[in-house]
Amino acid sequence: MVGLAASRIAFGTYIRGIRTDCRKSPLAAAVHIETSRQTIIRLENGLPTKLSTADLERLLAFYNVEPESRDEALRLWRDVRLEQKDAQRQGNSGGFWQPYTDQLLANFPRYLRLERAAGWVTTHQLVLVHGLLQTRDYRRSVVRINSAPELSEVDVERRVELAIHRQAKLADNEFRLNFLMSEAVLRHQPGSPAVMAAQLRHLAELGCRDNISIRVIPFAAGPHRGLTDQSFTLLEFPRQSSKVMEPPVVYIEGKVGALYHARTDVVQDYRTAISALEDVALGESATAEFILRIAKEYEA
Repeated sequence: MVGLAASRIAFGTYIRGIRTDCRKSPLAAAVHIETSRQTIIRLENGLPTKLSTADLERLLAFYNVEPESRDEALRLWRDVRLEQKDAQRQGNSGGFWQPYTDQLLANFPRYLRLERAAGWVTTHQLVLVHGLLQTRDYRRSVVRINSAPELSEVDVERRVELAIHRQAKLADNEFRLNFLMSEAVLRHQPGSPAVMAAQLRHLAELGCRDNISIRVIPFAAGPHRGLTDQSFTLLEFPRQSSKVMEPPVVYIEGKVGALYHARTDVVQDYRTAISALEDVALGESATAEFILRIAKEYEA
């Protein structure tokens, strides 16, 4: 099994393809099985719904699908149901972030769902260490910068706990993280020198893992795509079957919202940007040496 989020995304992608191929609208599908248009959209976006297997079978009949496609849709649906039962047994069917939703921006649970389902994440950051790689003290410092003055220490710690739960993803050996960062990430100081030194040493340690690549783009690199494309994250998903593969998504975070790009030409442009950034970034070993050298500066 590959995880509930990944199974839902794979099923939603497949069922959306069936609907668009037969030129049925979400509203028409919803009316046929006596549900809401939003329920169909949620289903296709890989979000939880209350639809039953009988509802799905009625939907497939409405779409007039070929037997082979019907069997594939039902197989993917069974995967979702099995993953859901497994998640319920483990007590995490709602997502690890559910107890912390009051601490999240409205758009961020969608990103966390995609990140949990992803098999490969490539991120370029200009300002801060990526959330998957932050130490507790570094995350605490960032939270305090963004938080309203009245945010309690309890809620500060809840946001730190959320970050730590999120980082459990790194223990999955099938997951790959490619972290490209500007030297500025190492120079900015959201926390004290001691916090920064510990964060940088943590990065150097994480960079030794087989499934994590960390590379820095030094100021001396001169002009490069990262200066104009700025910070972004490319999420890629594992293939669920020979017929189903969720398209990659480019995520760009904003202060009050976020952008998600899945168009092939946009994704390809960001792939080109990643290749250009890798051309000017230091290698992994040189990056580790560079990071540790700056860590010593903070310790001086």
